[in-house]
Amino acid sequence: MKHGQISSKELTEFIRERATIEEVYARSMTKLAKSAGNFSQLGTFAPVWDVFKTSTEKLASCHLELVRKLQELIKDVQKYVDDQAKAHKKTKEEVASTLESVQTIQTTGVALQKSKENYNAKTVEQERLRKEGATQRDVDKAGVKAKKATETYKGFVEKYATAKSEFEQKMAETAQKFQDIEESHIVHMKDIIQSYTQSVDETHVQIGEVRIEFERNMENTSVEGLIQKLADSKGTGKERPGKIPHTHRHTCHDRQNTSTDQCITHMLVCMTGEALQWLAATCNCSTPSICLNLTVDHSATLTRVAHAKENSFYSSSDSEDEDEPRKFRVEIKPVAPNNRTQQSRATIDQLKASIGNISLSPPTSVRQLSTTSFDRNLLLHNSVRDFPLPLYLPLSLPHSISPPPLHSLPLSGTSRGPSPVTLASQDALPIAVAFTESVNAYFKGADPAKCIVKITGDMTLSFPMGIIKVFTSNPSPAMLTFKLKNTSKLEQILPNQTLLFSDPSQSDAHTKDFWFNMQALTSYLRKASEQNPAASYYNVDILKYQVSSKGIASTPLNLAVYWKCDPATTDLRLDYHYNPESMLCPGPLSNVHVLVPVDGGVTNMQSLPNLNKSLWKLSDISEKSDNEGSGSLRAKFELSNGPSTPTTLAVQFMSEGSTLSGVDIELLGTGYRLSLNKKRFATGTYRTKT
Repeated sequence: MKHGQISSKELTEFIRERATIEEVYARSMTKLAKSAGNFSQLGTFAPVWDVFKTSTEKLASCHLELVRKLQELIKDVQKYVDDQAKAHKKTKEEVASTLESVQTIQTTGVALQKSKENYNAKTVEQERLRKEGATQRDVDKAGVKAKKATETYKGFVEKYATAKSEFEQKMAETAQKFQDIEESHIVHMKDIIQSYTQSVDETHVQIGEVRIEFERNMENTSVEGLIQKLADSKGTGKERPGKIPHTHRHTCHDRQNTSTDQCITHMLVCMTGEALQWLAATCNCSTPSICLNLTVDHSATLTRVAHAKENSFYSSSDSEDEDEPRKFRVEIKPVAPNNRTQQSRATIDQLKASIGNISLSPPTSVRQLSTTSFDRNLLLHNSVRDFPLPLYLPLSLPHSISPPPLHSLPLSGTSRGPSPVTLASQDALPIAVAFTESVNAYFKGADPAKCIVKITGDMTLSFPMGIIKVFTSNPSPAMLTFKLKNTSKLEQILPNQTLLFSDPSQSDAHTKDFWFNMQALTSYLRKASEQNPAASYYNVDILKYQVSSKGIASTPLNLAVYWKCDPATTDLRLDYHYNPESMLCPGPLSNVHVLVPVDGGVTNMQSLPNLNKSLWKLSDISEKSDNEGSGSLRAKFELSNGPSTPTTLAVQFMSEGSTLSGVDIELLGTGYRLSLNKKRFATGTYRTKT
């Protein structure tokens, strides 16, 4: 039995060492996958790195899954070791009488041997005296001693026979017990090894599937496909641009008969998109300075805005020099992101058709426009010396974003928000994330089948104030992308469609990738900073989700209530049970409150725990609590106008450091780092009724 315990412990150490090796390997594979994601994204080979990255991540997941299985197996082995020690202790107590039999037969055997030797010596002495002719007295005296030795020897023979019979019986029973224990031990050890083999085998099958998937992806990655991806991502369009016409100078000779609208209309109809920048240099109309907004979208609407002379930033005097070149600002706005596949360039016919839509807008000072007003601008300066204005082309800037109210507290309570960042920082930009879930449950009496559960969650990102300067000073900030992990338990995910993009064709049920509309994010943060310029960080609601539930099995605290309502008294009992299975990483439930409204004119109350009102405040509930987190609240209410009517009990609690869904985040790519990951869940509506 002792060696059985030793072998059990050694098997535990072996499996633990294997789990450690697998974990180290999985972490190395994860690191390799990240490095593949950081390789060059330029050229035709760039998409192949995504295949490598995905395949390597899945391999790492396979080995991490094996680590999890081995760790669970270690728990089973350790439990067996503990049970084995208890069984051995019990067996030792049961076979204590066998030890006594062993000791008895050993001592009896020694005594028997001594008595036999004494018997032989005395009988030999008697025969010697008789043969040598000793006196009769000496012979008789030797005979007495021989007779006594003979009786003693007979007694030990009989005693040894009895001890031997008892020893054989008890030894047979004990040996059978020992054999049963060893057989059970070997069977259990073989079961453990079978589980170990099955876990390793399942991992090998998964690795084989990943390999097959990798081979299939590489077979589907053709040369033509890679080149086409490069062309789609880097190309400038499928249509060749029209020829730039010879410099055409349009002059309005009769100012009284030729209006500015007619002049601009004539030029727009005759000119291609590439020639618009020549507009200011070719028009010689003597009219106030004009700001022309050109919007290219579904309807290719053209809008002209004429600024009054007195409001123009470019007016240098009260009187206008007729020879001064006209100044225009042309703003080209591309199609919204979800319409990128549509034709984004207006044709001449569309321009002609939309000329009738030209209308005047309210006067606006051009001084209000600056390069920092946009998230990402492309400044095209005219090569003509007398054209002083740049053409601004903002890239899909959302102009309809209204940030939600800012949170008054940072994601980590009263400690800190995301790490601060400075404009000159070359390190990865720090951001913080918070997962907050709300569990709503309705318990009907003591019937678990009638429990209704709904769990929802919110994901919030927090950005330091300094990141806004980094975004606005960089025309092309690093793309912020992330992977939402452990999403298999989520029934529905509702991302912030103003800020996030995702691929609806993603088939992995356990993860989902998202990436930010960086211009929308920059605009959002800028508006948030304008609303609260003194804040050191800004929280952004990223997405909401609903967690699939399994009834009462998904509730962290199971409840059952019992009422007994009499005319003079009401007896109440609330049974509660901590349910660690509902949480991926079980943690204590804190700030537990139970509110019990009781009618019928309560005049007195007796309760366990002892309280003087129908509101219980309990200490933290966890597996380490008494009875592993199970207990009862009891109360007796004395009434003046009974009986009471059973009402609904309300319960509140919260838990820090964990969620019920197990959902998590992983930043992808470079440029950003996660400085804080905050998780918590709390009750929403959590009630029980008889």
